[in-house]
Amino acid sequence: MNVDDLEWQARVYGGIPPLTADLLVELGHLDLVVKAADERGEWFCARAAVRELCAAGDHERAWSVIEPFAATGWEPAAKVAADVLFQLGRTADALALVRPNEPVKEGREWRDYALMLERAGRLDEAIDVLAPHLQGWWMQSTLVEMTEGKDRDERVLELLTPLAEGARKAKAEGKWTHPGQQALDLQAQVLERAGRADEAIKNLATDVAEHRYFVQNTIGFYAGLLARQGRVEALHELATGDHATVALEQYVKVLDDAGREEEAETVLREIIEATDHSGHRSTLVRLLARHGRIDDAVEVGRPTFEYYDCGNHLDWAIDLLVEDGRPEQALALLDECSSEYVKEHPHSVRSSRLTLLANLGRYQEAITEAAAVPPEEYNRDVMLASLLEEAGRADEALAVLRTSAAPDGRRALTEFLIRQGRPTEAIASLPSISAQHEAWEARRRTELEADPWADNQLGT
Repeated sequence: MNVDDLEWQARVYGGIPPLTADLLVELGHLDLVVKAADERGEWFCARAAVRELCAAGDHERAWSVIEPFAATGWEPAAKVAADVLFQLGRTADALALVRPNEPVKEGREWRDYALMLERAGRLDEAIDVLAPHLQGWWMQSTLVEMTEGKDRDERVLELLTPLAEGARKAKAEGKWTHPGQQALDLQAQVLERAGRADEAIKNLATDVAEHRYFVQNTIGFYAGLLARQGRVEALHELATGDHATVALEQYVKVLDDAGREEEAETVLREIIEATDHSGHRSTLVRLLARHGRIDDAVEVGRPTFEYYDCGNHLDWAIDLLVEDGRPEQALALLDECSSEYVKEHPHSVRSSRLTLLANLGRYQEAITEAAAVPPEEYNRDVMLASLLEEAGRADEALAVLRTSAAPDGRRALTEFLIRQGRPTEAIASLPSISAQHEAWEARRRTELEADPWADNQLGT
């Protein structure tokens, strides 16, 4: 076990990936997961085992699993190990494990230490640790989250207000960024929870009116604040003006929660008619689906079914119909796609079609179509094996996966063997972590030699 191999596992989900480790635990193979962590240095197995053991109250065994990983000095392992130590009552050891070595490269290295101090009941010390390092949103938000409900709101405001005021001044001077640009939202959040919502609303209302904000999140937070405080008129003005893109969904939710569904629908349809904004269309789809109007929701999404970006609602419409018990209508909807769209999106269309055929119990038809796909196409073998397994033809599925060169083929084979009650064989079939890492690096070098701009996030 070494840091390079651990970092590689975390970066590319190498070794036994997290979903596979979770599957082993879910199916009752905790001892094998512990063994894989101990003998193979499988990071995701170690993490899954620790989580399961701690949930069962077996913190001593959890510590024995994570201790070798923490001994490498790798930060993610140290963080998990500190949590185990804390649950064992070894607070001093937990704090020592996450306390960064000085001098630190970045102030955020103090975050885990501050959080552990807070868990240990030493909140004022934790605040003092964070106070010199609040030049980024992550540390600012940690301060706010860490102190919620702890009667430290005035102290937090003392630290956040200068950042927020600095951001307001910077924006007024025409600057594009400032370390406190998201402190506007956080300041308002703390004011609200401190019972000073009127002050929070006043600040943000001025910020919005005078364009003293840097990110759209500020508009979103302001809309949520107005909704929580019942300021419906102000929210209506925000949501139907220049900030509709961000605020309209909050306004619709307020109307819907108040039983004013028809009004919410009317507002959305009017703005969709005027702007054809895909985000507003999504909000209307959600509203209609929430009230069981699935056919109406599908029709609202229909104009987007040929889009080439994230505004496409086709998959969403298919899911709604399947969840409503109408997979045959979902398949008919998919079959309406133009030949041009199918040509541009062959994998997603094919995957949806085969899934729907299987859902309808038409396994042989789905298997025949999957088998006709050229083997070299992306994860064709994984798709075919999944259909064969669902159809009860496990031996054929195994034969496909054993000979597959698909990017996700090895993971699919491992999980197939686990589901078939052969977890020991599944783990034994995997090369060691170091061997996998070396093979990945070799493939990466080859890929980069052929194309220096190639994506280096290759499969494992």
